[in-house]
Amino acid sequence: MQPIHRLLAAAGLALGLTAAFAAPAAAQTNLNMSVWIAQQAPFVQNAMLVWAKQAEEATAGRVKVRLLPKAVTTSPQHYDAVRDGLADVTFVIHGFTPGRFVLTKVAEMPFLGESAEATSVAYNRVYMGQLAKANEHTGVKLLAVFTHGPGQLFMTSKPVGKVEDLAGMKFRTGGGVVNDLAGALGVTSLMKPPSEVYEILSSGVADGVFFARESILTFKLAPLIKHATLVPGGLYNTSFALIMNEPKFNALSPADQAAIVQVSGEGFARLAGRSFEDSDQKGLVQLRDAKTSLATASPAFVEQLRKATQPVVDAWAKEAAAKGVDGPAALASLRAEAAKLAK
Repeated sequence: MQPIHRLLAAAGLALGLTAAFAAPAAAQTNLNMSVWIAQQAPFVQNAMLVWAKQAEEATAGRVKVRLLPKAVTTSPQHYDAVRDGLADVTFVIHGFTPGRFVLTKVAEMPFLGESAEATSVAYNRVYMGQLAKANEHTGVKLLAVFTHGPGQLFMTSKPVGKVEDLAGMKFRTGGGVVNDLAGALGVTSLMKPPSEVYEILSSGVADGVFFARESILTFKLAPLIKHATLVPGGLYNTSFALIMNEPKFNALSPADQAAIVQVSGEGFARLAGRSFEDSDQKGLVQLRDAKTSLATASPAFVEQLRKATQPVVDAWAKEAAAKGVDGPAALASLRAEAAKLAK
């Protein structure tokens, strides 16, 4: 007969083993990420996938982000796809859904600056601090807002050095404020997804495109662009958001929610801006290598652009006022913050 202490020890060990095997494994949440540009695009590799890794590390592996092998839908439908749970995470362009967002247009106005990083961080600060309370991003968890670098003019046939040169030209636009700016400049807008830009430029359907320099790299357009006019401070910017399915976010533990928020917001805006800024420089190199004629808009041309586009800025201010927001004050804050960060 075994001594009583050995029996008790054996029983305790058995109970401990039973409890260990019965204990549930730590909960893990898998997030499906869908992107609507090529997965090898610099922004996907240097921003979206870096964020995915940061989210996994910040949650000690409890949250894993998986890039889906292909986009779940077209680029303009990605907001609704995440809202409805077809994907859990994506980035969107606000201008792809006209009429849906008003206050995000603050980041699309002319002459915001040369640095995508500075403008993105400034935009995230101003939007989250002053404008997010209007709750325009219904049905999703808004994680960050950001912009690309300054939008410029790229042409396939003739140079543009004054507003009169633009009259009657057909330019691809991506929606949002740039459509209004094109109209103010006498340009016919062709609203097409970025994936179709190469085709419409190469076929002659469009005479040019309003794009940031990074898009020349992303969409391999350098061989098609014969002339470029670079506007100091940019003719426009594009407003983006990083979003997540709201029920999926709400189902996370408070600690994991906090961890996701921590690696998003201003941190992601900075990451995204740096990615765009690096691609801006590489896009410019590609244009030079392709022997593109590069011109900087003269002060006289810039003043023409400023006067021609001011009605677009004024019209947006009225839209913002209808939402109870002082648009000019928000725009002034954005410009001042971006200028401070760019120093």
